[in-house]
Amino acid sequence: MLLDTTTLNQQRNFFDGHADIWLFGYGSLIWKADFDYLERRPAAITGWARRFWQGSHDHRGTPEAPGRVATLIRAEGAVCHGMAYRITPEVLAPLDVREKNGYLREKVTLTFLDEAGNPDADQAPSEGLIYLASEDNPAFLGDAPLADIAQQIAQAHGPSGPNSAYLLNLAQALRELGTEDAHIFALEAQLQRYQ
Repeated sequence: MLLDTTTLNQQRNFFDGHADIWLFGYGSLIWKADFDYLERRPAAITGWARRFWQGSHDHRGTPEAPGRVATLIRAEGAVCHGMAYRITPEVLAPLDVREKNGYLREKVTLTFLDEAGNPDADQAPSEGLIYLASEDNPAFLGDAPLADIAQQIAQAHGPSGPNSAYLLNLAQALRELGTEDAHIFALEAQLQRYQ
């Protein structure tokens, strides 16, 4: 089910009056930064784990056959690696449209990473934004056996292309960041059975 969160997000101005904002990408925002940014840095957030538990009815699937895309779930002690972008507030409007299917802006603390993927001792943590699809949004699909998730991803296709491309591009982007993500890499392995 499609829930357009564009208007809700435009009311969630955690950084009103700021000249720039850090945005943390943990899914397609890592590898598909089709927006203007001032700076890009590897970063991580603590207490969150990436999962393919959000339905995609508008990009990687359709209302009749939704795909699955990444969201975050709270997980004590977990560290989620991704990419941080320093953006101007004007960039949020098109991102609100891109992330409209159940995602809401939330505030998080970002830890910037050095070239080895460790916390950058020369850079203090910073507050930033994520787009989070929580379990109370109508497009949330939740957990399922990995084989079932992979099969759904293999079959889904939407206006932004095949759902499988989203997963494969994300897995490749995480490898390029030098980070492990057991969920993503296990899904990638399962997906190969359906291709």
